[in-house]
Amino acid sequence: MTVLHALPSLIQRRRIGGDAVHFPVTEDWQQGRTCYGGLVSTLAVVAMRDLAGGAWSPETSLRGLQTCFVAPVGPGEVEIAVRLLRQGRNVCQLQAEARQDGTVAAVMIGVFGAERPSALPVRRPERPAPAHDADALPAPPARPAGAPVFLQHFDMRWDAGPPPFTGGQGFSTSIHLRMARDEAQSVPAELQTVLLADLPATPVVGQLTRPSANSSVTWALELRPLAATPARGWWRADSESVMVEGGYVNHSSRLWAPDGSLAAFGSQVVAVFT
Repeated sequence: MTVLHALPSLIQRRRIGGDAVHFPVTEDWQQGRTCYGGLVSTLAVVAMRDLAGGAWSPETSLRGLQTCFVAPVGPGEVEIAVRLLRQGRNVCQLQAEARQDGTVAAVMIGVFGAERPSALPVRRPERPAPAHDADALPAPPARPAGAPVFLQHFDMRWDAGPPPFTGGQGFSTSIHLRMARDEAQSVPAELQTVLLADLPATPVVGQLTRPSANSSVTWALELRPLAATPARGWWRADSESVMVEGGYVNHSSRLWAPDGSLAAFGSQVVAVFT
């Protein structure tokens, strides 16, 4: 039986040395031949907080995260080196580089910003009403045939759109999702947002009739700081395959917190191997 190493466990086992933080990546976080990309980006945010936390006030929040996935990350130790690019009055920018066995696996840019006085009117998008209540939807098998191993760390309920590789129709999906274990209360909202935002596959793969590898090449995530760490409630991700051509997909998404507020929106370039 596979031992699940929850996110808090990986964070607790990290080792800080010099300008880098070392994390264990376990087999239960794998997605094909690489680790789940959302985990790599989440660990990078932890490393940025560890090594440059003195560069900002406690009220400074992660506002943007850009990730370029360069090479696969297998089970074993991952080193994430952090470099402070610039510290301004309200905004701090850092670069993180994930390496494994001497190879660069991912490069991330994190933008942290403190709130500032503004005369602009507040505008907050409202979450569209779901087609179905999450608790009323059937739970999928614990691990469907061919599903990536890392999905064991999450609960998902399909609300609308074609699930991957079902031969369905459409270019958008709506999914209820949350961390699968009871550790949600111990994981800051900032990290939960990054971890969950990368979870949904780009919707167009739902039109395929058999499993096919697909991989994020770049990922840009913009976050709206949440007031508090959400309890173990259902988040929701609305995704769209905006443009599909030449084996690549331009993917956009919005992630809604359990209280209905917008937590993040993002865009990706996804390579699909068919």
